[in-house]
Amino acid sequence: MRAAALYGALGSLVLTAVTTAPAGALEDPSPPGGTRAEARGVVTAVHQAAVERIRYGPCPAAEGLPATVQCGTVSVPLDYARPHGKHIGLTVSRARATGTRAEHQGALVYNPGGPGGSGMFFPVLAGIGQWRAAGRAYDFVGYAPRGVGRSAPLSCVDPARFVKAPSRAPQHPSEAYKARRIAQAKEYARGCAQRGGRDLRHFTSLNNARDLEVLRAALGQKRLTYMGASYGTYFGALYATLFPGHVRRMVFDSVVNPSPGKIWYRSNLDQSAAFEVRWGDWRRWVARHDDVYHLGRTAEGVGHSYDRASRRLARRPVGGKLGPGQLQSALLQVGYADSAWARSANALSAYLRGDDKALRALAMPDPASARSEENSNAVYTAVECNDAPWPRSWRVWDRDNTRLARRAPFETWENAWMNLPCAFWKGPRQRPVDVGAPASALPRTLVLAAERDAATPYPGALELQRRLPGSALVTERDAGTHGIAFGANACVNAHTERYLLTGALPDRHASCAGRAEPAPSGAVAAAAVGA
Repeated sequence: MRAAALYGALGSLVLTAVTTAPAGALEDPSPPGGTRAEARGVVTAVHQAAVERIRYGPCPAAEGLPATVQCGTVSVPLDYARPHGKHIGLTVSRARATGTRAEHQGALVYNPGGPGGSGMFFPVLAGIGQWRAAGRAYDFVGYAPRGVGRSAPLSCVDPARFVKAPSRAPQHPSEAYKARRIAQAKEYARGCAQRGGRDLRHFTSLNNARDLEVLRAALGQKRLTYMGASYGTYFGALYATLFPGHVRRMVFDSVVNPSPGKIWYRSNLDQSAAFEVRWGDWRRWVARHDDVYHLGRTAEGVGHSYDRASRRLARRPVGGKLGPGQLQSALLQVGYADSAWARSANALSAYLRGDDKALRALAMPDPASARSEENSNAVYTAVECNDAPWPRSWRVWDRDNTRLARRAPFETWENAWMNLPCAFWKGPRQRPVDVGAPASALPRTLVLAAERDAATPYPGALELQRRLPGSALVTERDAGTHGIAFGANACVNAHTERYLLTGALPDRHASCAGRAEPAPSGAVAAAAVGA
């Protein structure tokens, strides 16, 4: 979810690239996504990247990476239909494999999701915990996709104005409130258009997949070994569709539903419904530990405690900046990871007892992160709005979200407001690609999913497996953490490590028992134990 000189003085370099390009790189197919001109542009860019490669050196201080990680840049066309036109630089990070030469299997490229997420941190994981075995076999390669971080960064509004705090988060908004949010969405879409100009249309998932192909060539890899999480699974699936013969191994962790009818309006509605399920899981867990948190003995009672805190913050925001919107955003994290459950319960409980320190730590806006948050949101918006048609009628948005909010009130409207600029987007919209590749063209891939994942609901994993014949699906049963590779589940980790190191996959459908529920912890729990 952004010529001629090559045949003159650089002609010999182009010839070198042609002779070293992987099989299939010179084809001019009828592309499954985009135009023939874009497909030819990818070939040109791949040739150039294979010659220029990536020149690594110390990482800029702005990346905050240790000296063991090296950084470089790969050049990609802004517009693949014009490969000799404007180029942008994508920042790349690398940690060398720690194993022997005999163990080395090339580069493992990672994307953490988004749209708008940066993988520049990835090489740091090479020597940590469950990642160590993969770190012996692979160079760990991260990068910032187009628009993200220092990779031709996008912006839609002055970062100082991006975070409007305190904010409200009504689960059943009034007509007056809706009118204000519509006006804000229009203003944001205008800001993206003004700041991005004509370049804005080129920030798409298809171009992210093409950029990945150029990165593969720049890394000197004949075939790509890739791990994508969340949104990284979607443009990873696009890559598998566009370049199936260039895939070595791919891990899809927590899968975006790639069905064209889901991208992106319907998938966001599905996501809001799934978050309500996880919100219920958390409330039931808190209720089971009422002796620790004192937020209610039933899930309904915990919900009332949340509502009480939200009303109190509306009357008197903590520090003048932390209101109901900030509370909702912070507690949304319980839908992403069990590891957020205890900390969130502790902060809510302490706040209602008169101590706001934990809530400040959990939810207070941080001015130091405003620039990165604004950039991430700008990329998210541009990619999703460019990728697909969105309803342009507010009546459609109002109807669908009003209906959904009756049964899934916690996240529905906040999700709608985040995406509403797409209703007023002025740039051209793409038609989502029909993801898929024949089994004869694509090596077997690994799909990982938790049954109760809210951010990428489980049906998306089933859909991707259906579209990628030969893929194996590993399901973490009765669990909902988003992003499960090399986490707390030893069974999931074993399947993932075995595939990356040997290419071996389980049966088409394998399952792992869910992880244990988290234990109550935090300041409130400690106080209860000491009582």
